[in-house]
Order: sequence, then C-alpha cells, then structure tokens
Amino acid sequence: MEYVYAAMMLHSAEKEIDEKAVGAVLKAAGVKADDARVKALVASLASVDIGEAMSQAIAAPAAAAPAAAGGSSSSDAPAEEAAAEEEEEDDDAGFEGLGSLFG
Repeated sequence: MEYVYAAMMLHSAEKEIDEKAVGAVLKAAGVKADDARVKALVASLASVDIGEAMSQAIAAPAAAAPAAAGGSSSSDAPAEEAAAEEEEEDDDAGFEGLGSLFG
C-alpha cells in the first residue's frame, strides 16, 4: 500500500509520478523500495486518471449507503442486486491497471 500512497501523495502535490519520484517518497518514509514494484506502479498508472479514480472511489460508498439503510421488501431484492452488480462493474473500470499491483 505504501507504493500507492506515494503515488497519491505525488498526485496531490501535482508532481510527476515517475520511478524516481515514487522511490524518493518511499525512501523519505523509511520504506526500502522494490524497483520492480515501483516500475510496475508507474506503468499501471500511466493510463489511469488518478483524480477521477479517487472521486469514483469516494462516491461509490456514499451511493451504496442509502440502498443498504433503506430496508426493502424481498421482492425488490433481485432487481436491486442486479443494479448493484452492474454499478460495481462500472466502478472497477478505472482500476484495471491497479489490479496487477496486488497480484
């Protein structure tokens, strides 16, 4: 997780997310960086809009909370499950490249 946090911090500081910068953040945090993992992270994030991915990650739990708190009848459950499953697939689209980091 430290690798992802380093990238998020660089993004927040509006700095370039490259191998040297991620390595420097990890070193400053006292983490011995694995060069292969740093390289994989940078390559995975090259095609990801981090700001959009973060906003989707924040919005997803908020959208699911009213459905869980509302309490529904059992006849509505299959339709809600299908809608939630479809929405979940859309939410995962921005994180396709990130999945390879945790394999």
